Amino acid sequence: MPDRAPLLDDLTDRSREVFRRVVESYLDTGQPVGSRTLTRSLTERLSAATVRNVMQDLEFMGLLGHPHVSAGRVPTEAGLRLFVDGLLEVGGVDGAARERLDASVADGEVAAALDRVGAALAGLTRQAAVVLAPKRDGAPLRHVEFVSLSPDRALVVLVFADGHVENRLFTPPPGQTPSSMREAANFVSALAHGRTLAELRGAVAAEVEARRQEIDGLARDLVERGLATWAGEAGPGQVSRLIVRGQGHLLEDSADLDRIRSLLDDLERQSDIASFLDLAHGAEGVRIFIGSENKLFSLGGSSLVVSPYMNADRTVVGAVGVIGPTRLNYGRVVPLVDYTAQLVGRLLADRSQG
Repeated sequence: MPDRAPLLDDLTDRSREVFRRVVESYLDTGQPVGSRTLTRSLTERLSAATVRNVMQDLEFMGLLGHPHVSAGRVPTEAGLRLFVDGLLEVGGVDGAARERLDASVADGEVAAALDRVGAALAGLTRQAAVVLAPKRDGAPLRHVEFVSLSPDRALVVLVFADGHVENRLFTPPPGQTPSSMREAANFVSALAHGRTLAELRGAVAAEVEARRQEIDGLARDLVERGLATWAGEAGPGQVSRLIVRGQGHLLEDSADLDRIRSLLDDLERQSDIASFLDLAHGAEGVRIFIGSENKLFSLGGSSLVVSPYMNADRTVVGAVGVIGPTRLNYGRVVPLVDYTAQLVGRLLADRSQG
């Protein structure tokens, strides 16, 4: 086995073509590729014995392997990485796929649109699609409201600039009145517009301190209790949710059901979700993680194609990805993930200006 990862420059033209044909055939069929099969597709007329020798050299370089002694070859993770980095031919997004993705974000709130775009991406790739919703703590606000439900129950409602609405129950101070509710809402909303939740909490604290004598005590308590509810449950850095659609597509690849079940368990638990965004941070466009390169899941054998998306300020706020077996159709999946990430970014920008 070589001491370093092979480069395309290490391959002769003949070995490069054999390598490319093996990988393309494997990605298409999922089956090991034999020397006799390859002789029928190569540009150069070669005997099966010559092809076997080339495949043995590629195996020695760590680019090919074989499941058992009598089988043909399959690409290793290192082989797939070399192929993706140097030989992958990426296609475009066809008109029908664009229309389906565009339609998924055409109407409704951002949260609902993200659900639909995840389902559309899963349907187009026949794999599991994941969409990491934007960080609510980092999203600008438009409006804050307090709603009384009963003497001991109230809602604090946050309306974000992108149209997303979230509300949370809290216990208001005893003796609340309609006027204290209105005063609290007016006070907070005057400070909220354009600020993130974290910025709002700081501004409210400073303003309450500066105007303590002017603000009704009940209204002040309402503000502090309502925002404390959000501070405790949606602290800095916490993401709202990871949307997973199309898990059933993973079961269509029945070659390794134990691996698939483990992957589904990981997705169901949504473990280490913050790391999902970390994978996309700092990336220029789409990133591909093959097998053990992907530290999110407990077992190898799966690939993740992921791209960040940005808000109107060009800040990375979430990510879109596709998860499937290592024999993904990367040439088709990569442009779909890229287009979807750009689409979600435009959606957020449009809603923030609306």
